[in-house]
Amino acid sequence: MTKMKTLFPGIALCLVLSIPCWLLGKQFPIIGGPVFAIILGMVVAQFYVPSAAIQKGITYTSKKILQLAVILLGFGLNLMEIAQVGAISLPVIISTISTSLIVSFIFYKITKIPTNTAVLVGVGSSICGGSAIAATAPVIEAKDEEVAQSISVIFLFNVVAALIFPTLGSLLGLSNEGFGLFAGTAVNDTSSVTAAAAAWDGMHAGANTLDYATIVKLTRTLAIIPITLVLALYRAKKAKDGTATNTFSLKKVFPFFVLFFILASIITTISASMGIDPSVFAPLKELSKFFIIMAMLAIGLNTDIVHLIKTGGKPILLGFICWIMIAAVSLSMQHVLGIW
Repeated sequence: MTKMKTLFPGIALCLVLSIPCWLLGKQFPIIGGPVFAIILGMVVAQFYVPSAAIQKGITYTSKKILQLAVILLGFGLNLMEIAQVGAISLPVIISTISTSLIVSFIFYKITKIPTNTAVLVGVGSSICGGSAIAATAPVIEAKDEEVAQSISVIFLFNVVAALIFPTLGSLLGLSNEGFGLFAGTAVNDTSSVTAAAAAWDGMHAGANTLDYATIVKLTRTLAIIPITLVLALYRAKKAKDGTATNTFSLKKVFPFFVLFFILASIITTISASMGIDPSVFAPLKELSKFFIIMAMLAIGLNTDIVHLIKTGGKPILLGFICWIMIAAVSLSMQHVLGIW
């Protein structure tokens, strides 16, 4: 209780500033609340320096509230629905994720971009944008500035994809199912996948790609589990070998919050099999989105926007290359599998 009293001022600040960002995200889903939150946080940070007491709550929000948001994200995953779509989408998903991670690794080796930035942009591009970055950041102990930079890069190409992919899909002659698979695997963030699929449905009378694209996107989200576990084991190995900056501690490096994420997904799946209305979990899913906004606001408050802009060239280039390669591989795999 004493600890919470100490943290409350900083958490309350993040909560209050997050509300308008959440509302703006509702009005402009193609941008999303997390992006508004990071921007607002960085702007406020230019004029306001929090006291040590308030900073504790801000740091807590950027770390622990972020992990809680990832756990609640599991209540939006019905594993049975994902399994049904997975037979078709899994080869494409694995190919696009692998491509992004390989591209990020090669880019890191060539340009010497910071390791954490390369990981976050690669994971965010390949899996599920802000949610994947939110899950990965605590595992690799990424700095708030690295998280903010990665989110900004992902946002940029989310917007571009949501705007041009429906027209591109029409020019390429994709079927409704083909575009749903394309949007679900080649657009980074769930809100942008929704925007792109909804635009496609508006352009093609009778099409119903929105549900299919969303399920494909949620299937990608499951990749958070192996990615975070592999990164945690890699950090553990470095610590044991003495190449890490801190001593080895399984409790510290293992992403236990991911286990709760899995548990939430299992609860959702079992509930659906028992005939319980999925809308029961809607408040938890919404709370997850709001907590991500709060965490991004806190990250923005801890970020120097001037330094972010000065060092943003390489991350943007990496995001662009990942974006192009993921789109190309998604379309190529559909052609190979005979879907397109």
